[in-house]
Amino acid sequence: MEQVTIAYTVKGSGRPLILLHGNSEDHTIFKEAADVLANYFTVYTPDSRCHGQSTDTDELHYRDMADDMIRFMERLDLRDVIFTGFSDGGIVGLIAAAKSDRITSLITCGANVTPYGVAPWLRLMIKCVYAAAKDKKMGLMLKEPDITDEELQSIKAKTLVCAGSKDLVKLSETEHIASVVPGAKMLILPDETHTSYTVHSTKLADVILNFVF
Repeated sequence: MEQVTIAYTVKGSGRPLILLHGNSEDHTIFKEAADVLANYFTVYTPDSRCHGQSTDTDELHYRDMADDMIRFMERLDLRDVIFTGFSDGGIVGLIAAAKSDRITSLITCGANVTPYGVAPWLRLMIKCVYAAAKDKKMGLMLKEPDITDEELQSIKAKTLVCAGSKDLVKLSETEHIASVVPGAKMLILPDETHTSYTVHSTKLADVILNFVF
């Protein structure tokens, strides 16, 4: 097993809350939300492998990223975790929550369970970018995720499946995830895009606080 170092920041005190970013981003997208949330929780903002200051591996797969997060929680002995993932981070959250009982509250924002769960124009754009640059982050989104209904059904965490009404993820994909995860709630935020409430926004903090309390 290759050694992967996960860089992260931590602030605040209280119940552990992990915020995980999306593809080609890093933890800094959550600065505004984390500043608010640190008044209520111990907020951990890691960089996924191949992102930010974390280890750049030869290959990139969502299941490896999820295993990284499970090891991260184990290494820091985090329990009763609120895991909030945006886009790729939401995909990682679904996989990790299906495998680890350390996550007891799960919030996914703009997550998909197959590569076809996003708008067709976006998938075409990713194909073009990958053809030109062979970026493994783009290749990841073309081939994965491949999350099964059995995995979704095994999630025991209290779950909120969230998306914007103008999201890049198909509404049918968000509805499917929410219908299969046991007891999950769905939140469609009016007039929000994929990133407008998650990236450099305190709106995400409001979503989390309203769900947890």
